[in-house]
Amino acid sequence: MYGKGIIKGLGVTLKRFADTYLDDIQWWGRRYYKAEGIAHRSSKDTRGVFTVQYPEEKLPVPEEFRYVPFLVYDDGTDGGKEVRCTSCGICAKVCPPQCIWIVRSNDPQTGRPIPEPTEFFIDADICMNCGFCAEYCPFDAIIMDHDYEIASYQRNVFNMQQLLKPASYYKSIRPLNYQRNDEERRAKEAAKAAKAGAAS
Repeated sequence: MYGKGIIKGLGVTLKRFADTYLDDIQWWGRRYYKAEGIAHRSSKDTRGVFTVQYPEEKLPVPEEFRYVPFLVYDDGTDGGKEVRCTSCGICAKVCPPQCIWIVRSNDPQTGRPIPEPTEFFIDADICMNCGFCAEYCPFDAIIMDHDYEIASYQRNVFNMQQLLKPASYYKSIRPLNYQRNDEERRAKEAAKAAKAGAAS
């Protein structure tokens, strides 16, 4: 029959339209501005058409969500920051748009490189959020962030102070990744200690 496809398409549209109101009735008082309703609307079980009332409502991002990277530091024993980055430069080498700049410095007495960056810059405006820097970092020092609300009227070039975030923040946004990386790091340290014990 001529026009059968159009009728079927309009039927799908009508069903989605009706489901929107049926879902609103079912979730009366809980659908908007509540974490439970937002979680339902971003799940596969949602029906109908819905609008996220951004910025009052925000859909939760998955753990593997990638945005501009940040540098991880551990809390030191004396209350200082122990930056994990050793300024090896692997992240800058693998970065496709070359948006990472690292300033290294040498110890004036020994002339050897200091295993911590003096300055670290990321140009967020040209970062393509690919995650290569985090993937190739051997020290888990650079991690992709979940903070995507960085729009501004000026160029977004983040310096080291802006990029540094504690390991507790990393654990809060990526718990599974943090646990896996922590287990790998402990296993390496244990193997290193066992090798040192066998050598002595």
